[in-house]
Amino acid sequence: MRWHAPQQVSGFSLCSSNSRNMTTKQDLEAIENQISAIQVSSHGETVNPVLAHGGFKIVEKGRNWGWLLSGFISLNILLLGIAIVCGSVFNKIQISSSHLLIFLILIVILTTVWMVYYKIHTSRVFNAVLYKDSHAGPVWLRGGLILFGVCSVLMDIFKIIYYVGRIHCESPVKIAFPVVQALFVIVQTYVLWVHAKDCVQIQQIITRCGLMLTLSTNLVVWMMAVTEESLHQTVAPVDPLYNSSSNGGHRSNVQSQGRAGDSECKCIHDMCDVFEKAYFYLYPFNIEYSLFASAMAYVMWKNVDRQMDEHHSHNLRFSLWDVLIGPVAGLIILVAGLATFVMYEVDVAKEEPKKKEEALIMHYIMNIVAILLMSIATLIGCIIFRMDKRDQVSGKSPTRSLDVGLLVGSSLGQFLICYFTIVAVLASGVQGRINGLDLTNSILTVIQLCLQNAFLIKGLHREPFKEMETATVFANVMAERERDPERRSSSIVPAHTLPIPLMLLQGRLSWKRRILKEICAFLLFCNVILWIIPAFGARPQFDNTVGSDIYEFQTWAAVVNIGMPFGIFYRMHSVASLFEVCLTS
Repeated sequence: MRWHAPQQVSGFSLCSSNSRNMTTKQDLEAIENQISAIQVSSHGETVNPVLAHGGFKIVEKGRNWGWLLSGFISLNILLLGIAIVCGSVFNKIQISSSHLLIFLILIVILTTVWMVYYKIHTSRVFNAVLYKDSHAGPVWLRGGLILFGVCSVLMDIFKIIYYVGRIHCESPVKIAFPVVQALFVIVQTYVLWVHAKDCVQIQQIITRCGLMLTLSTNLVVWMMAVTEESLHQTVAPVDPLYNSSSNGGHRSNVQSQGRAGDSECKCIHDMCDVFEKAYFYLYPFNIEYSLFASAMAYVMWKNVDRQMDEHHSHNLRFSLWDVLIGPVAGLIILVAGLATFVMYEVDVAKEEPKKKEEALIMHYIMNIVAILLMSIATLIGCIIFRMDKRDQVSGKSPTRSLDVGLLVGSSLGQFLICYFTIVAVLASGVQGRINGLDLTNSILTVIQLCLQNAFLIKGLHREPFKEMETATVFANVMAERERDPERRSSSIVPAHTLPIPLMLLQGRLSWKRRILKEICAFLLFCNVILWIIPAFGARPQFDNTVGSDIYEFQTWAAVVNIGMPFGIFYRMHSVASLFEVCLTS
């Protein structure tokens, strides 16, 4: 017994120690549950902690209902919108453009009413927005939204003037829709500018449904604009000896019938043609506006009921003095691309075979040079990211996930056109300089897309550089010394006698940071010109007949008209992502 007693005592002490630890853990869990169960209502009353677990179940159940209901609303509106848009294009007798516009007017008015309700009621309720997503709705994104919104309102004004001149032979709905859309754009731009960062904590089901309604409305408007723009830019061959004369003849008949109808309807003023061309040139801005608004509405939808930790926000600043070579080289490509684009449009409009061939050669050479330089710069950037020791962004961010998803998804449009072109050129035997340049351009574009996607995904998931902290601490010490009389009289040189500006205390950028900023600036300008050329009407896919010769015109037109809008959006979204990567670098 004498030898076993210590074991019993030690065993008893061990059991008592474990029981105390278990009691402590249970007490801590109980305290945490009580604290988390205390919720302040809109009238300042507290919720009973006893109802904590039931409250969690109710919150989770409400969250699931909100996700499901808003998802169903979005899905039904989108599918109905697709059906009506397609019906108005392929069947202009039973389903006309007026039916499509009536549907759009209804959902646009409904969305506008919800946004006004959100602004004047939901956002003003006590504790409605307790958190802000620092990554959502940056200033440059909201600034782009305002720019595209202003151009969209101008487009609507030009449409109103155009259709007023034809009011005696056009449906009044064609005047009503631009008026309603202009009001919708103004309200939506204001709401997204003010509330893009909101993480709404109340009326979650209504807010989720309203945001999905906003998202769906913008996407349906985008589909309508893309369809009208594609039909405007798609020109079928009129050669009677063309090998797909049945397909091309059907499209030509549709165009001739439209022209005949237009000739019978006389405008009451002489500016109809001018305003028609003007609002078609503004279509790209309206298309990008709808996509920008859809993306911001989606981020707000993801942030409903989200609780943020605001300690991870970063104050990023952009300085023109950080970069030089990249912007200069990018501006050279931009100016050269604009000059090439203008010459291409002028030569193609002359409808002379020799001029069209020269325009295509010039266009392909310009694209090949730009894409080759972009590929080299992007490859260097990927190598630098491989050497980079920065941490990955921690935690899930709806903005980051959306950026990556949009980059990869929208790039599929250009991949589609490039691979169809590669197969068509190889099947035709790569005959002539134009087809050889077209093949080279398509292969380089595929390589550049892969490299740029990898570069942007790596850059968007890196934490910002933190080399500013030393300079910030030093600046704070100097400021403290200025406020303290004893420190000011010491032998240390005070801050106001420094012969250099305080900003120079931060030191020069490291070589990796500088190269990354130069690459981002160069790629930004290059993506701008690659957005401008197709967005404002250049269609070398139709001017070079190799695609329509191999696939028949209707199939080739479908490939181009489906892939081109996504490719255009990819370039604009790349500009936004490159600007953000430049800031974090």
